[in-house]
Amino acid sequence: MQRIPRFGVVLAGAAVLAALLLASSATGRSQTKPSNQQEPSITSKNAAVVGATLTASRGNWDGTPPVTYSYQWLRCNDNAVSCSNIANANATTYTIVSADRGHTLRFQVTAKNADGSETAVSNATGTVPDKANAPAEISPPTVSGNAVVGERLTATNGTWQGTSPISYTIVWQSCNAAVTACSGTGKQGTTYTVANSDIGRRLRVRVTAKNSVGSSSGLSDTTGVVASGGGGGGGGGGGGNSVKVADVGPAGERLTVDRVVFNPNPVTTRNVPIRVTITVKDTKGRLVQGALVFIRSTPIVSSTPTDAPTTSDGTVSYSIQPRSDFPIRNGHSVQFFVKAYRSGDPTLAGISGTRLVQVATHTP
Repeated sequence: MQRIPRFGVVLAGAAVLAALLLASSATGRSQTKPSNQQEPSITSKNAAVVGATLTASRGNWDGTPPVTYSYQWLRCNDNAVSCSNIANANATTYTIVSADRGHTLRFQVTAKNADGSETAVSNATGTVPDKANAPAEISPPTVSGNAVVGERLTATNGTWQGTSPISYTIVWQSCNAAVTACSGTGKQGTTYTVANSDIGRRLRVRVTAKNSVGSSSGLSDTTGVVASGGGGGGGGGGGGNSVKVADVGPAGERLTVDRVVFNPNPVTTRNVPIRVTITVKDTKGRLVQGALVFIRSTPIVSSTPTDAPTTSDGTVSYSIQPRSDFPIRNGHSVQFFVKAYRSGDPTLAGISGTRLVQVATHTP
């Protein structure tokens, strides 16, 4: 696999991105309905206990202005599905009440303009404990690795508060692509090897934390849709709206870094890896398989993963470890440079696409 000089890529990529932004502002933009580019998130890092106030962010959105936003907090079961609206909970903050015990909470955003509307939902909190000093989630579990048959995924417990000692049980779950139904795979532990039966589904972990007072559970974000490990043709992978990277470009198409999702977001500790999931499309809106993706913090305050290819659902996931100089401050963000490219293309040419993104940080 061709390696690209890091320093030169960042400088050249930033210049290319600036030129693209200037060109866009000069020519105007097409009329489009809102599109979520970074999902909503619950940004406060108070543990999810009765009486605590949660604060949420609407995430990042594209679309023809003006765009209006409406908010709704959701009460869900302990598997973060079967959600219902919480009455009068329509602001970016919510104070947890007794009725939330044993439930998880999510934050829903609906963006609307003259061209249409779209709704996006945050990841869930951990279950609200029934008793004081029972384990309560501070940051969620994470899963790292590529969602491809034969690949190994690795999970973390997340971070919890409560009476010590706390023990943890990690159970792997398989969900449908829409994440409206999830069930156990029968596997436990920090690692999981993706199986053929997982193709077309998403994976996550459910962590149960237990101490002398009680127990609570938390859920990781899901992986991308699992793809087959074989490169053969004809099989069910990305469907009709996907394309291999080798087939992009004959009519002037390019790659676009369509979406970048950080988990956790905001980052509240340097001790927990950040899971980053990147989606690559071409300028026709098709998911791209086999595009190599480079990501690096600017300035460098975290590990830089080895460039890896997108799977048949157009995604690649990385586990990035914050360094000791990674800034954890309220109201602060860390910027990352992302480049999607095709192996063998010239460094400053070809069909590459770039994007600058950022993840918020927050003191615990």
